[in-house]
Amino acid sequence: MNPAAELLPSKPRVERNHELFWAAWALLAAFGSYFCMYAFRKPFTAASYADTSVWGLGFKTVLVTSQVSGYMVSKFLGIKVIAEMPPQRRAIGILWLVLVAEFSLVLFGLIPRPWNAVCLFLNGLPLGMVFGLVLGLLEGRRLTETLTAGLCASFILADGVTKSVGALLLQRGVSEEWMPSVAGALFLLPLGVCVAMLARIPPPNHHDITARAQRFTMSHAERWSLMHRYAFGLIPIILVYFTVTILRSIRADFAPEIWRGLGKPAQPGTFTRSEMLVALGVLVVNGGTVLIRDNRRAFFTSLATCGVGFGLLAAALLARQLDLVSGFAFMVVIGLGFYLPYVAIHTTVFERLLAMTRDRGNIGFLMYVADSVGYLGYVIVMLARNVYHPEQDLLGLLSGACWFAVVLSMVCLILCWRYFSAIESPLENA
Repeated sequence: MNPAAELLPSKPRVERNHELFWAAWALLAAFGSYFCMYAFRKPFTAASYADTSVWGLGFKTVLVTSQVSGYMVSKFLGIKVIAEMPPQRRAIGILWLVLVAEFSLVLFGLIPRPWNAVCLFLNGLPLGMVFGLVLGLLEGRRLTETLTAGLCASFILADGVTKSVGALLLQRGVSEEWMPSVAGALFLLPLGVCVAMLARIPPPNHHDITARAQRFTMSHAERWSLMHRYAFGLIPIILVYFTVTILRSIRADFAPEIWRGLGKPAQPGTFTRSEMLVALGVLVVNGGTVLIRDNRRAFFTSLATCGVGFGLLAAALLARQLDLVSGFAFMVVIGLGFYLPYVAIHTTVFERLLAMTRDRGNIGFLMYVADSVGYLGYVIVMLARNVYHPEQDLLGLLSGACWFAVVLSMVCLILCWRYFSAIESPLENA
């Protein structure tokens, strides 16, 4: 029997087919929308900007820090904006945010170095809210894990593909200043189509609400009441997310430099091939959690998935130290290692927490609290590196950050598991 159909056991076939059609529609719309958004965020990282420095710092490091600072500010603003955004305004909000981001890339091409670095701050500022708007249209459904895993697979794959697009544009003679805006312009039309599809997704039905709890916009008091109620369990989850956000960002933003450190300078297609393998593994593992109908069991399964990811991360680091893996295999396995927990938190941890507690809330709020802390951590790492170790090799930085993440995150997962295991009430299974 079709596992997805088993989630709808008492329904007539026509009704099941109708719901599965809209699930496929939502998956395609969400994947396409966020995939296209990455074309306005990541292509610039394919360039080296090697002939410019600012106060002794490499210009690319300045650009990455500038954009991620805007992204970080956006996450803090999103704690309120995403939590309070009405569903009917989300699609048009995505379009406006991306258009502002593209305009900032045009300014990046027009304004001379190094002053155009400010334009990447302005680029990151609107883009940081796009994920929350898309996620808000997918949560609270019996197939949410599958839909959100597809959404997360989009940014894993898009990270490689859009860098490949940027590298190809550079090879065709587009300048480093204009390449980011040209890459974004190529994706404007498909983005519009996908966002139009997002706008037509129907809200969760009564079967979804019964299984996963209704989701609401949240006032300031409701947001912090939820955080206070489960603080001792949520803080360890946020710290896990903090570590994997730093790892993901270092690997994504400095991929060409890390590949060179591994002795394998990456061709445009290398980014895409490595991320396709990572996206496939993450999609299968995290998306499969949708088959676990019991919310409590699914929640703890997702914590175990995080632990497996950190185990893979440690294994990859040890294998590289012993010279047992190639550079390509190392990049794929560490990608799997930190994307498994990163995506599990997106797809399942917060989704099933709200489903089993039946608390008034939405995933967007919890995700943006975690995201704001994660990107703040990455900005601090970039600034500290710039001040104290500007010449540190990026492969060494990534390896050290991976070991830090393994140790801290395993401790946090144990604390989180113990906290929620001890709480029998008011947690309920839907």
